[in-house]
Amino acid sequence: MAAYLVVDCEVTDPQRFETYKAMVPGLVRQFGGKYLARGGDVVPLEGDWKPQRVVIVEFPTLDAARTFLESSEYRVARAAREGAARMRILAVAGV
Repeated sequence: MAAYLVVDCEVTDPQRFETYKAMVPGLVRQFGGKYLARGGDVVPLEGDWKPQRVVIVEFPTLDAARTFLESSEYRVARAAREGAARMRILAVAGV
């Protein structure tokens, strides 16, 4: 069953964040993922959630999403992102 990473990202240093953005797409593909949304227009419709940048990535399974996030390859990208953005990431299983 597919699973989805849902990311709420607050970019704090746009120039440094570009390095992270360039590193991650290849890793997403390497771990079987594909982008469904990546930083497009965000329109809050209900509640008080005010995300600035939303990313949704589909993976074949919840384990694949976890493997991606816990991989040594992604740790390198995460380190490059330090100080450039605050991320809130959750994984959810599809139906």
